[in-house]
Amino acid sequence: MKQTLLMLSLALAGTFGCATAAPEAKVETFNGATPLEWSQRLARSEMARFGHELEAGGRGFARNGKPGDARWDYSPSVFALSLVKLGERVGDDEFVQYGIRAVASHVSIDGTIQHYKLEDYSVDNVAPGRVLLMALERGDKNEAWARAAHTLRQQMATHPRTSQGGFWHKKRYPYQMWLDSMFMASSYLAEYAALFHEPALYDDVAKQILLMNEHLYDPVTGLYWHGWDEKRVQGWANPKTGDSPCFWSRSIGWYAVGIVDILDYLPKDHPQRTEIIAVLQRVADGIVRWQDPETGLWWQITDQGGRPGNYLEASGSSMFVYTLAKAINRGYLPREKYEAVARQGYAGLIAHRIKLGANGSVSLTHIVEGVGLGYKNAEGRDRDGSFAYYTSEPVVDNDPKGTGPFILAGIELQQLLETKAK
Repeated sequence: MKQTLLMLSLALAGTFGCATAAPEAKVETFNGATPLEWSQRLARSEMARFGHELEAGGRGFARNGKPGDARWDYSPSVFALSLVKLGERVGDDEFVQYGIRAVASHVSIDGTIQHYKLEDYSVDNVAPGRVLLMALERGDKNEAWARAAHTLRQQMATHPRTSQGGFWHKKRYPYQMWLDSMFMASSYLAEYAALFHEPALYDDVAKQILLMNEHLYDPVTGLYWHGWDEKRVQGWANPKTGDSPCFWSRSIGWYAVGIVDILDYLPKDHPQRTEIIAVLQRVADGIVRWQDPETGLWWQITDQGGRPGNYLEASGSSMFVYTLAKAINRGYLPREKYEAVARQGYAGLIAHRIKLGANGSVSLTHIVEGVGLGYKNAEGRDRDGSFAYYTSEPVVDNDPKGTGPFILAGIELQQLLETKAK
């Protein structure tokens, strides 16, 4: 393990001298490096910091300021997914294999997922499966990984739903749809449908997108509420609409990233594809409207910039840059309207949220550790959906829910700028 960490540290030092893969055309730099170079720098810094600790038997990453056991968990899997995509983009298998091991090591030889319980019916437990699907798509014929993927599919086949067929966020959150679920479960199902040839799943995924658009969109702000309670019984729920009281940037980011990733797999001739792209455009317009004009970033509570206690948050900002850049690259959004917003957002991340260490390492700062609705947080405070609650949760550096989207944002912005340079 010490030898592995030494190799990672040496690779990190070398990365600062040059990029792993030179761009085909001269691309704009941000504080001396291209977006793809920044993605590699942060990726190698995190790989050096974690070593093997994300793998089964490791210490994982800190939660609530305390390290815990590595586990099958959506948070590190976001980082792992970004590494696989980065490795494929720059042709570096070290990134790919690190990302796959961080997730696949939690799958036993018989295909069971360690510490996973299907009967919990949590969409958060489905998200790591995307890394398994990507590994299988690469040609890794691992039957254990395939069986684990089928188990996650089985969960969603019996997952509890609202009266209209919307997935509950978790069994312990009855009749509630959260924006987070779009990334956690629906993007997995779309990719699963493509890999295992189950076309009926596309209709279910489309339904989830459109139900969230129906119940969580606010026409006044152009934004999406974090959660919706069909029964209107939760303490945080608006008694008339069932919506939660705040717009949380990362939750909007989960929805946006989920949609733009789902479109990679949704068939071109799917009857609701055009409608879904229109929803993506609606999400993008809300993102554009609430960008901070001074920094290019987005606030923790999206529509309340400058309010005491609010802050410019890195994970949501990274997700927004990724969504806009990828949507332009895929032709879902016009370049002339959205490119400047994506570029300014990325410039803001580099200028205000990237920190360089004395040893040449890179950190991403100002990431909210976690936010939810209902029950109590680790400090015993009610998760009531209020501004005070959303701005009171810990703000940390290098949480995987921020580093993963930042790496992905760099990949897509690099492509956007390369296309422009050509």
